[in-house]
Amino acid sequence: MEGRSGGCGLMGSGEILHLCQPDPGKSCGACCGLYNHADSSRGPLVERLRARTRRFRGAGRSPEDLRAFSAWVAANEDAAKRYEVIYCCEYLGFLDEAERRVGCLLHPACNGGSDLREVSFYGRELCQGHLCPSFTYLTGTEKSLLIAVLEDWYLYGLCVTDIDFVKQYAKFVSDRLGQSPPESLFRAAPVRQVARRYLSLKVHWPFRDPSVNRLGKYYFDGSSYMIGRIDYGKLGCEVSRFDAIFVSLSSLFSGGRELRRAEEIVEAHISDTVRALQDSL
Repeated sequence: MEGRSGGCGLMGSGEILHLCQPDPGKSCGACCGLYNHADSSRGPLVERLRARTRRFRGAGRSPEDLRAFSAWVAANEDAAKRYEVIYCCEYLGFLDEAERRVGCLLHPACNGGSDLREVSFYGRELCQGHLCPSFTYLTGTEKSLLIAVLEDWYLYGLCVTDIDFVKQYAKFVSDRLGQSPPESLFRAAPVRQVARRYLSLKVHWPFRDPSVNRLGKYYFDGSSYMIGRIDYGKLGCEVSRFDAIFVSLSSLFSGGRELRRAEEIVEAHISDTVRALQDSL
C-alpha cells in the first residue's frame, strides 16, 4: 500500500497512481497486515474489519482515545498470525459504508485533515513514505489490468501483491496476441469477465496445498523470506511452463495427472483471454 496511507485519497501527487487506493471501488491493505491473520479468508476478515470500523467511528480522536481503541482490538480479536514478525495494524478498517474499500482509519483524508498515524505501530513517516514492491515491478499495463478488471477489495489485494501471478498471465497473453494489449480493452465487458475468472484462481484454486502457511510464493522461516518450490522430479515431470503461476497459487500435485489438469485449467484461461482480446481489437 503506497505510503501505507490506506486512506481516503484515491490518487497520489502528480501522475503517481497509488495501487492501495486506485478508485472508489476497491483498495488494498496487504502491507498493513490484512492477510497476515492466521485465518485470512474473506468472511473472518469482513467481520474483523466491520467490528473495528464500528468501534472506531464511535470513539474519540485524542491519543488516549486511540490507544484505548488499540487496547479494545487486542482484547476482542483473535491475535493468531501467519508470521509473528509481521505486524497486523489494528487501525485498518472499512473506509466507506458500502464496505468496498479497506484502509487506514487514522489517515488525514478520513479525519478532516488531521493525521493521526503517529499512534500506529509504523508511525506517520514510514506509513507516508512506503512504496510496495508491486508499485515498482508491475508495468503500467499490468497495473491497469488489475484496476480495470477487479471491483473487489479482497481479491484485488491478493492479486496486486502477487507479482508473478499477474506478470506471467500478462506475458503469456501478450506473447500469444503478438502485442501488449491496449489498456482500454480490459475495460470491455467480455475481456473483464475472462480476466476476472483467471484472477479468481487466487481464491478458487483446486490444487492449493492446505498445509502451507502462505498466499503466494514467499514464506517466512523466522529470519528471512524463502520461495516455495514444486518438486517436479518427485512427480516424474519436467518443470511446467506455468511453474511461476503454480507456485504463486501454493500448489500441491499428487502426480502427473493433477499437474496436467492444472496446466489445462491455466491454458484455458489464457486462451479465453486471448480470444476475447482478439474479438475486441
